[in-house]
Amino acid sequence: MKRKVLAVAADGALILYFVFALFPIAWMIILSLKPANELFSTYFSFTPTLDAYRTVLGAGSDEGVPFPRFFVNSLVVSLGAVGLSLVIGLPAAYAAARWRFRGSENLMFTLLSFRFAPELTVIIPLFVLYQKLGLFDTYVGMIWVLQLVTLPLVVWIMRSYFSDLSPELEQAALLDGYTRKQAFFKVVLPLVKPGIAAVSLLAFIFAWNNFVFPLILTSSQAQTVTVGALSFLGGDRPKYNLTAAAALVSVIPPLLLALTIQRYLVRGLSFGAVKS
Repeated sequence: MKRKVLAVAADGALILYFVFALFPIAWMIILSLKPANELFSTYFSFTPTLDAYRTVLGAGSDEGVPFPRFFVNSLVVSLGAVGLSLVIGLPAAYAAARWRFRGSENLMFTLLSFRFAPELTVIIPLFVLYQKLGLFDTYVGMIWVLQLVTLPLVVWIMRSYFSDLSPELEQAALLDGYTRKQAFFKVVLPLVKPGIAAVSLLAFIFAWNNFVFPLILTSSQAQTVTVGALSFLGGDRPKYNLTAAAALVSVIPPLLLALTIQRYLVRGLSFGAVKS
């Protein structure tokens, strides 16, 4: 009997935590469905409307906020950052997994530290450099700076995948007449496709959610959804329903990607945690 009571109590605690964790999302959905005239006067009793979504997806014509353009900017910048990180990071991770030397572990931890260092520590020098080099508020500038976020992640996780593969596979390919480059592209990479999918998703999410870099290094042309969604808070009266609608729309791409390759994501995280 005591065990049953404890089990019920544990289930109740989990349900309460589940409700607590999801309440902010539910509140965002409620805000996005509220009409402007009921935004500050009611809590749960209101007439639902999709006007906020129409305004946000209609280029914000009534508010002067081109949110669809910010959405496209985020897609271009995030996909570009992930693509460049894979081009650079996959060979780097393979080299780090196969060739060990004195100080190689220190080098890897230094690279990983770039990912966890506060972005504010480098944002002022980057702002000055971007102004001088003409990279301010450009796609190239944003894709390049996001390498500080995505590239260490790609190298660190993919190094674990490459380390898990037996070197004998590559040696057999070399004996069959393959060059080192051919062995890498035709033998090694096909075997780590789950890792590539997982790390691509993680890198995309981190690039998509980044806020500090687009806040300081863009103004309008390359501004992303993380900053653009806050544009609806300007003016004499903040429009929380538009901000909530914009935030919910901006969640769609990473959510769809996460649902698409969820099993690869879990495997990639476990490999990165165990092997490194």
